[in-house]
Amino acid sequence: MTLMVRGVRGATTVAADEPDLIIQAARELLAAMIAANNIKEEHVASVMFTTTPDLTAAYPAKAARLLGWQQTALMGCQEMAVPDGLARCIRVLIHWNTTRSLDEIVHVYTNGAESLRPDILNHNPSTAVNEDEA
Repeated sequence: MTLMVRGVRGATTVAADEPDLIIQAARELLAAMIAANNIKEEHVASVMFTTTPDLTAAYPAKAARLLGWQQTALMGCQEMAVPDGLARCIRVLIHWNTTRSLDEIVHVYTNGAESLRPDILNHNPSTAVNEDEA
């Protein structure tokens, strides 16, 4: 099998712009993405974290460091302010070196962010990870 760089996507929301809520939500999301795909840090090229403009109290990338990812390149960005966009949303994109095909990648959307990609969730119900299961 050929090794490819694949994107593993995930998103979640938080109830308020508070540092502990942002870090905890990002940590739970990232842990769920890692578990769902059996990702090891040494196979990760980089990770992008984005937040909607209404989240400014903390960097969600801190969650990766708290999970022990000390060598991976991390980048945080702010998303555009889109009218009627999902509020207080954190998105994660892991650039993962893997032999898995696109159909084998599990994307994780939680806490109301499932609305961002219902096509993926309907295609593969195992991608919906409950907060209680993360």
